[in-house]
Amino acid sequence: MGKEEQLFKKRIQELAGNCFSRDIPVNTDFLSLNEQTIFRSISGLPPVRYVMDGGYEEAERKVVCFLPSYEESLSNPPFDCLRVSPRNVRFAENLDHRDFLGAVMGLGIERSVVGDILLDETGAYVFVMSGMSRYLMENLTEVRHTNVTAEFYEGDRTFLSPKLEELSGSVSSLRLDAIVALAGRVSRSKAVAYIEGEKVFLNGAAVTEPSRGLKEHDVLSIRGIGKFRFLGLRGETKKGRIMVKLGCYR
Repeated sequence: MGKEEQLFKKRIQELAGNCFSRDIPVNTDFLSLNEQTIFRSISGLPPVRYVMDGGYEEAERKVVCFLPSYEESLSNPPFDCLRVSPRNVRFAENLDHRDFLGAVMGLGIERSVVGDILLDETGAYVFVMSGMSRYLMENLTEVRHTNVTAEFYEGDRTFLSPKLEELSGSVSSLRLDAIVALAGRVSRSKAVAYIEGEKVFLNGAAVTEPSRGLKEHDVLSIRGIGKFRFLGLRGETKKGRIMVKLGCYR
């Protein structure tokens, strides 16, 4: 276990302990997929209820909220949803997820206080810890070269989901190196170099074994190339290759 993981587990123990001993609601910031996996592996936490919530059903980054004895469910999430829109749609650029995340990070905000960023045709929905909402609304005025405004969004969230561009192809196996080669449109040997060079992340954790297998809904990030979700099998070719489907995050 690395030092970073030890500190993370210690922090979780402290938060759960505060909730149990003081009987108050306590929460983490947004956790990555890897941090969520580590959280679920922790044993010996105080006997308190908790909820993991990211603001919408398919959320990737989530906050762990420890509940006091008098709360059966999470009534007041510790984060907000902001709607970021161009001031003039006619002059807006075609912005992607990286553009919005870069603009937010450029304000000096820690990554842990920002949850998922979801795009639509004209702008984005940004989940952020409540303590940073006002700062973001006052200071996020430009994404790339597009002037924007950020404001609280309190409408329906049931329609929110990541925008995925479908990518299909055939692979010889469901090994990580084969899927990376397909996703990155690179050779198998180049894919192995990416993996062994610690440039590939599976569900938020760096993976260095090219033979690692994938399962449906795994999230794959390739540094410098993009982020993908493994959507499963589509059949088999006459030559015995496996047809798979990936979703590329916009």
